[in-house]
Amino acid sequence: MQRRIFGPRAAAVALGLLIPLTGCGDTGNSAGDSGTLRLVAAEYGDSQATSSKAFWDKVTADFTSANPGIKVQVQLLPWADIDREVSRMVKAGNAPDMALMGSYSDFAAQDKLYSADELLSVTAEANFLQPLAEAGSVGNTLYGLPWVASSRLLFYNQGLFKQAGVSEPKTWSDLKSAAKALKDKGVKYPYALPLGPEEAHAEAMIWELSNGGGYSDSSGNYNLASDQNIQTFRWLKDNLVGPGLTGPVPPSQLNRADAFAAFTRGEVGMLNGYPQLLHEARAKGIDVRTAAMPVADNLGSGESPPAVGVADWMMAFKQNGKRAEIGKFLDFIYEDKNLSDFAGRYHLLPSTVSASRNPSGAGLDSNDQFFLTALRGAQLYPVNDPSWVTVSDTIKRSIGRAVEPNGDPKAVLEEIAATANEAGKKKH
Repeated sequence: MQRRIFGPRAAAVALGLLIPLTGCGDTGNSAGDSGTLRLVAAEYGDSQATSSKAFWDKVTADFTSANPGIKVQVQLLPWADIDREVSRMVKAGNAPDMALMGSYSDFAAQDKLYSADELLSVTAEANFLQPLAEAGSVGNTLYGLPWVASSRLLFYNQGLFKQAGVSEPKTWSDLKSAAKALKDKGVKYPYALPLGPEEAHAEAMIWELSNGGGYSDSSGNYNLASDQNIQTFRWLKDNLVGPGLTGPVPPSQLNRADAFAAFTRGEVGMLNGYPQLLHEARAKGIDVRTAAMPVADNLGSGESPPAVGVADWMMAFKQNGKRAEIGKFLDFIYEDKNLSDFAGRYHLLPSTVSASRNPSGAGLDSNDQFFLTALRGAQLYPVNDPSWVTVSDTIKRSIGRAVEPNGDPKAVLEEIAATANEAGKKKH
């Protein structure tokens, strides 16, 4: 999904020296070896014990056993480095045959990638969950093959809610009332609002969608400074941040990993999360409950805005001309057993219809169908726009200022919109 959407990634950056950067199948330089495919993949683990290497070692060995003429070399890179490194390889004329990372559209815009219909069987191409297939498509052509995915739900600490005498919030007013009650009962941080540079674009989009806004209009064009979005950040500033109902640090400085850690310590009443956090918090003894994101009062509790969905992307480069071999390998790794194995290791959601029919096989608790249900109707970031990398970086660095004591939500959003407009001109 976009970089650092999932828990291990932040740690993977810090532990980069511990993570094997190569090491599945043949480790030689195979650029000229027609019998070897090169895959550069992001490292999902946060230690040697949880490294993705174990998965790729097994799946590549199984594939070569079934296809003796084709070996697969896998290079693992930390999330902090992979986009830059793959871009460098492509520019240097040494593109890998495949890459698994957080963005694909820039390469698609440069006509560097094979399309899905050039690689996969008709059955495999039609098997991707619809919102993911749409996000992986430029025009009507699928270039970014979704690998694993996630959706976001509101998490709340039921133990703290019981102490405060409050129930699951349905509207923003409900959430504000619950936060006040939690504060009155001594809860340190009633709501964690991570608008820091790690992943502010996720939290911002969740809140915007719950007020009928979002990053794009109905035509797919950026609409970052819409009236709804401005109202959203004014509400957050006036109703949660200003009254001291957020924490552990000011939202503009709060990264998701720190918010999650505070939740697993029992210090946070509510925050937005995904399946892995559910498992981590329950392992720490937290009675976690999940709910749809509360909606703005003007929408009413009967409204159901889309959840935020995220995905990571597999792509195949044309440069080395190994279309047939790549297609065989992709058909193999997208088999249910392989995709579910990978998703289950990191408590993520598989990207295909067939694999998602058996969530327990993908490492999800049988009670956690909510995440899959939310994903099926989710809205993803506009990752198919080549300017999104620039736009998302601007949001991550800037949006937190909208809720600071002296912040002006309208001015901040208009500044971000201007940057997006300029980035769009350069990319299109």
